[in-house]
Amino acid sequence: MTYKIIPPGGVIGILGSGQLGRMITIAARRLGYRVHTYSPESASPTGQVADCEIVGSYDDIGAVRMFARDVDVMTLEFENVSSEAVRAAETVTCARPNSRALYVTQNRVREKTFLRDSGFPTAAFCAMTSADGLRAAVSEIGFPGVLKVADSGYDGKGQRIIRAESDIVPAWRELNCRSAICEAFADFSAEASVVLTRGADGACAHFGLFENIHRDHILDVTLAPGRFSPALAIEATALAERIAAALEYVGTLCVEFFVTKDQGLLVNEIAPRAHNSGHVTIDSHVTDQFEQCVRAVCGLPLAAVTQHRPAAMVNLLGDIWFTESGARREPDWSAALVVPNVKLHLYGKTEPRRGRKMGHITTLGDTVELARDKAFASRSALMKG
Repeated sequence: MTYKIIPPGGVIGILGSGQLGRMITIAARRLGYRVHTYSPESASPTGQVADCEIVGSYDDIGAVRMFARDVDVMTLEFENVSSEAVRAAETVTCARPNSRALYVTQNRVREKTFLRDSGFPTAAFCAMTSADGLRAAVSEIGFPGVLKVADSGYDGKGQRIIRAESDIVPAWRELNCRSAICEAFADFSAEASVVLTRGADGACAHFGLFENIHRDHILDVTLAPGRFSPALAIEATALAERIAAALEYVGTLCVEFFVTKDQGLLVNEIAPRAHNSGHVTIDSHVTDQFEQCVRAVCGLPLAAVTQHRPAAMVNLLGDIWFTESGARREPDWSAALVVPNVKLHLYGKTEPRRGRKMGHITTLGDTVELARDKAFASRSALMKG
């Protein structure tokens, strides 16, 4: 099998310009690559560190094709990009991941159907395009159900729990969507993720099974390794590898799981990009998810993923820039960084907003619990004073 190799000195194009693109760019620069980024935003987190920042709509297929002509390989840091645009870019350059992988994973109906039809474990679900379709779905899967918009949902946005018949019409109207799925409510004991990189040669490398804890539907803390049995970790990573292979995926992706109370696994969703839970790898592993992404999309061999020590990552949301009364304040960076083994990562976003991811903290410890407690202590220190 032959595949295109882009040696150092080449140009990587990134569709999207948020924090994931920023960290991919930093990793790419270490390896000697140049980076161009394309998104509707200017002075973006990625644009601040890239060689070239192009501002344009993801729906402008002609502009995306022009962007693609100037790069040696194109990748994603954001899945809500037109798959048609990626297909157009594929006519002039190499796109990793491919447009099919994006097309499947950026829409919940297509993603869940792909998973079910490929034999991967998921919660029972039905697709619908109307409130009547939702009513038929819950009569089939039962209450409670979780209504999720098919497109553009993330961090719990675009979701409503359907607990009774009376919730159906208000939930459908509130989400105001044209297409959605309703899933059987998963009575899970934990949430977990596998961040995996698949190379152009089909080789895979992963970081094990992470344990994720959410607050208000936003990832709050990741523990690496997760507190799961070795058998469950092996099963989860094997499933993730099979999913990546079925998509003919090249690059870094994340498979999110629900761990059921009887220690089974249900695939919740696939993120066709680097992932928030994988941020912990920057400081805890020999090679992080972003360098692996660069290696994969450029056709280079994947690197070792040995973990140094147990680690934890906590997100920093815009909330820490505000007092309880809503007044703006500057976090106490010195108080946070005095905590031993704390690493601070900020994303270059100039406007903090409640619920907006502004950065993260990673810590190492003798156990994941000790690492977590240090991370919490550091974050708490930011909000004092």
